Amino acid sequence: MAMPEGFNGGGKPTILIVEDEAALLALLRYNLERQGFNVEEATDGQEALLRIAEAKPDLVLLDWMLPAMSGIEVCRQIRRRPATRDLPVIMVTARTEDQDAVRALDTGADDYIAKPFAIEALLARIRALLRRASNVSAKGSISYLDLAMDQDAHRVTRNGRALHLGPTEYRLLEFFLSHPRRVFTREQLLDAVWGRDIHVELRTVDVHIRRLRKAINNEGEVDLIRTVRSAGYAMDADNG
Repeated sequence: MAMPEGFNGGGKPTILIVEDEAALLALLRYNLERQGFNVEEATDGQEALLRIAEAKPDLVLLDWMLPAMSGIEVCRQIRRRPATRDLPVIMVTARTEDQDAVRALDTGADDYIAKPFAIEALLARIRALLRRASNVSAKGSISYLDLAMDQDAHRVTRNGRALHLGPTEYRLLEFFLSHPRRVFTREQLLDAVWGRDIHVELRTVDVHIRRLRKAINNEGEVDLIRTVRSAGYAMDADNG
């Protein structure tokens, strides 16, 4: 299977595994290297942030329950730093409650997988995220009212101010801007933004819609995302 080219100039993508359980770390390394990935390791949050600062990987597999600093805090710091704001992150955890998944996504994780998990399922999620992250081509600009996206520069502005979006929110907004005023169901958004090859819960759409709204709508501005009850969402300033 052909692998997407790595972000750091090499032919193979680099995965940073942040995990303090030695047996799982070894299992993940073995399976990822078999699939042709470069693998780096960190066993706590501070070490993970240091490694990311020294040489940014193409994707991070981040355990929630880490010593000293939780995976949630690591993810939060990744998203705060301009150099790593778009770094794909998959949260790996033994926590299985719905609110835990929502919290992970709200913090900035692109995906969430609960232990125990099938290695093939995890690999599918990794490949999907890497494909989306590497699928950058010259596209030009798209806009709706006072919201504009420069697809070549990967920048979004509203009323002239720069907006800071995570990678999933960026793709979601790009899809909405390409189809203004059209209502999409959650299932359609999952297929278009996340892809058909991985399983993502429908509530994930709601989490990212909430984050997108927060990023693009300032106080006093019109909410550009319309919620259509029992149907879905649309990029539509008419929320009446």
